[in-house]
Amino acid sequence: MSEPIPTTDERGELHGFVAEFDDVTSVTRAARAVRDAGYQKFDVYSPFPIHGIERAMGLRSTHLPWIVLVCGVSGLGLALLLQYWTNAVDYPFKISGKPLFGIPANIPITFEVTVLLSAFAAFFGMFVLNKLPEHHHALFEHPRFRRATDDGFFLAIEAGDTRFDSKRTRELLQSLTQHPVVACHAARGGDHAPSWIRVGGIAVALIALLPLAAAVAARTGDTTKPAFHIVNDMDSQARFRAQVANPVFADGRAMRPDPAGTVAFDGLIEDPVVLTGKRGDAWTTTMPVAVDARVLARGRERFGIYCAPCHGGAGYGDGLVANRAKDLQEPNWVPPASLHDTLVRGRALGQLFDTVRNGVRTMPAYGRQMSVEDSWAVVAYVRALQRSQNGTPADVPEAKQAELGAR
Repeated sequence: MSEPIPTTDERGELHGFVAEFDDVTSVTRAARAVRDAGYQKFDVYSPFPIHGIERAMGLRSTHLPWIVLVCGVSGLGLALLLQYWTNAVDYPFKISGKPLFGIPANIPITFEVTVLLSAFAAFFGMFVLNKLPEHHHALFEHPRFRRATDDGFFLAIEAGDTRFDSKRTRELLQSLTQHPVVACHAARGGDHAPSWIRVGGIAVALIALLPLAAAVAARTGDTTKPAFHIVNDMDSQARFRAQVANPVFADGRAMRPDPAGTVAFDGLIEDPVVLTGKRGDAWTTTMPVAVDARVLARGRERFGIYCAPCHGGAGYGDGLVANRAKDLQEPNWVPPASLHDTLVRGRALGQLFDTVRNGVRTMPAYGRQMSVEDSWAVVAYVRALQRSQNGTPADVPEAKQAELGAR
């Protein structure tokens, strides 16, 4: 019988004993014998999975499924709580009368977070339970252990087992195999990663915290600089903006004019007189739309917005813009015409309508700013304004004349 092997020598601390076997049957029988002897800290190594080896070793079920279950349920609750808080508490936003929070609408994100945390739990839980990553293992010092990936079968009992005894443990293993039992010692310093790996790992961990720190700083601080987007997505689209050049088109403009005959939705006007102000080739002299107090009020409002700045509130061409140009003595300024001139008063209603829609001389067109109905309302108000400034006693209704005479 050989002398007891010391737990520590010049090779390092004793890790345990390793026995080699020739086939699956012998290593499974040995695992069952070691289990029956009361050992718990031992393992079997083979080039392929052995069916039933966990029962032979007396291994209990892993706790990993429970870890995955807890993390999955936590992800489910966290996703629902986050969506409820963001949609119903922190930033409630009504959309078409829909509820602020509804389970069906939040299922996709809930499912994704549940699967994500479950996957993380399975991956990192496996690493923790298997005590990984491990830079070095004492069994690598065994001269024949590399055959465990080819055609060798090994069983190792660790020295940390409560029943471990260098003499009795070696005798037990030797009774189970015809190969010599080898004592494995942990190489001095071999169980620890090199210092450069530890320093590099710490540096990578610190660098990984920089994006989080930057996000926190951007969230809590104020800046006048635009946000930096790693992925532009919909925030910065490659598109042409209004009033810019576009070499794709012959006219070099990004904004495309409306095709001929284009009308707005529900804006089709089939009456050519209403649309153009002409009856055949002549301007219409009668209003093609009904005029009442509401139409005149609308015309007065539009006139004050688009016409009064130049023509003035009473239509004499003395608006704010005209007076300012006169004060500045602008050399190229053309004074606006008075709406009460005989020439303007003599124009047909259709011609006034065309002037409003398409402009004349230096007056711009307002057809894109005003609808057809509003343009006729402005014409009606201009006629009322002209009549108010150029009326005669004959224009007063007879009933009104009688009333005034009685007074």
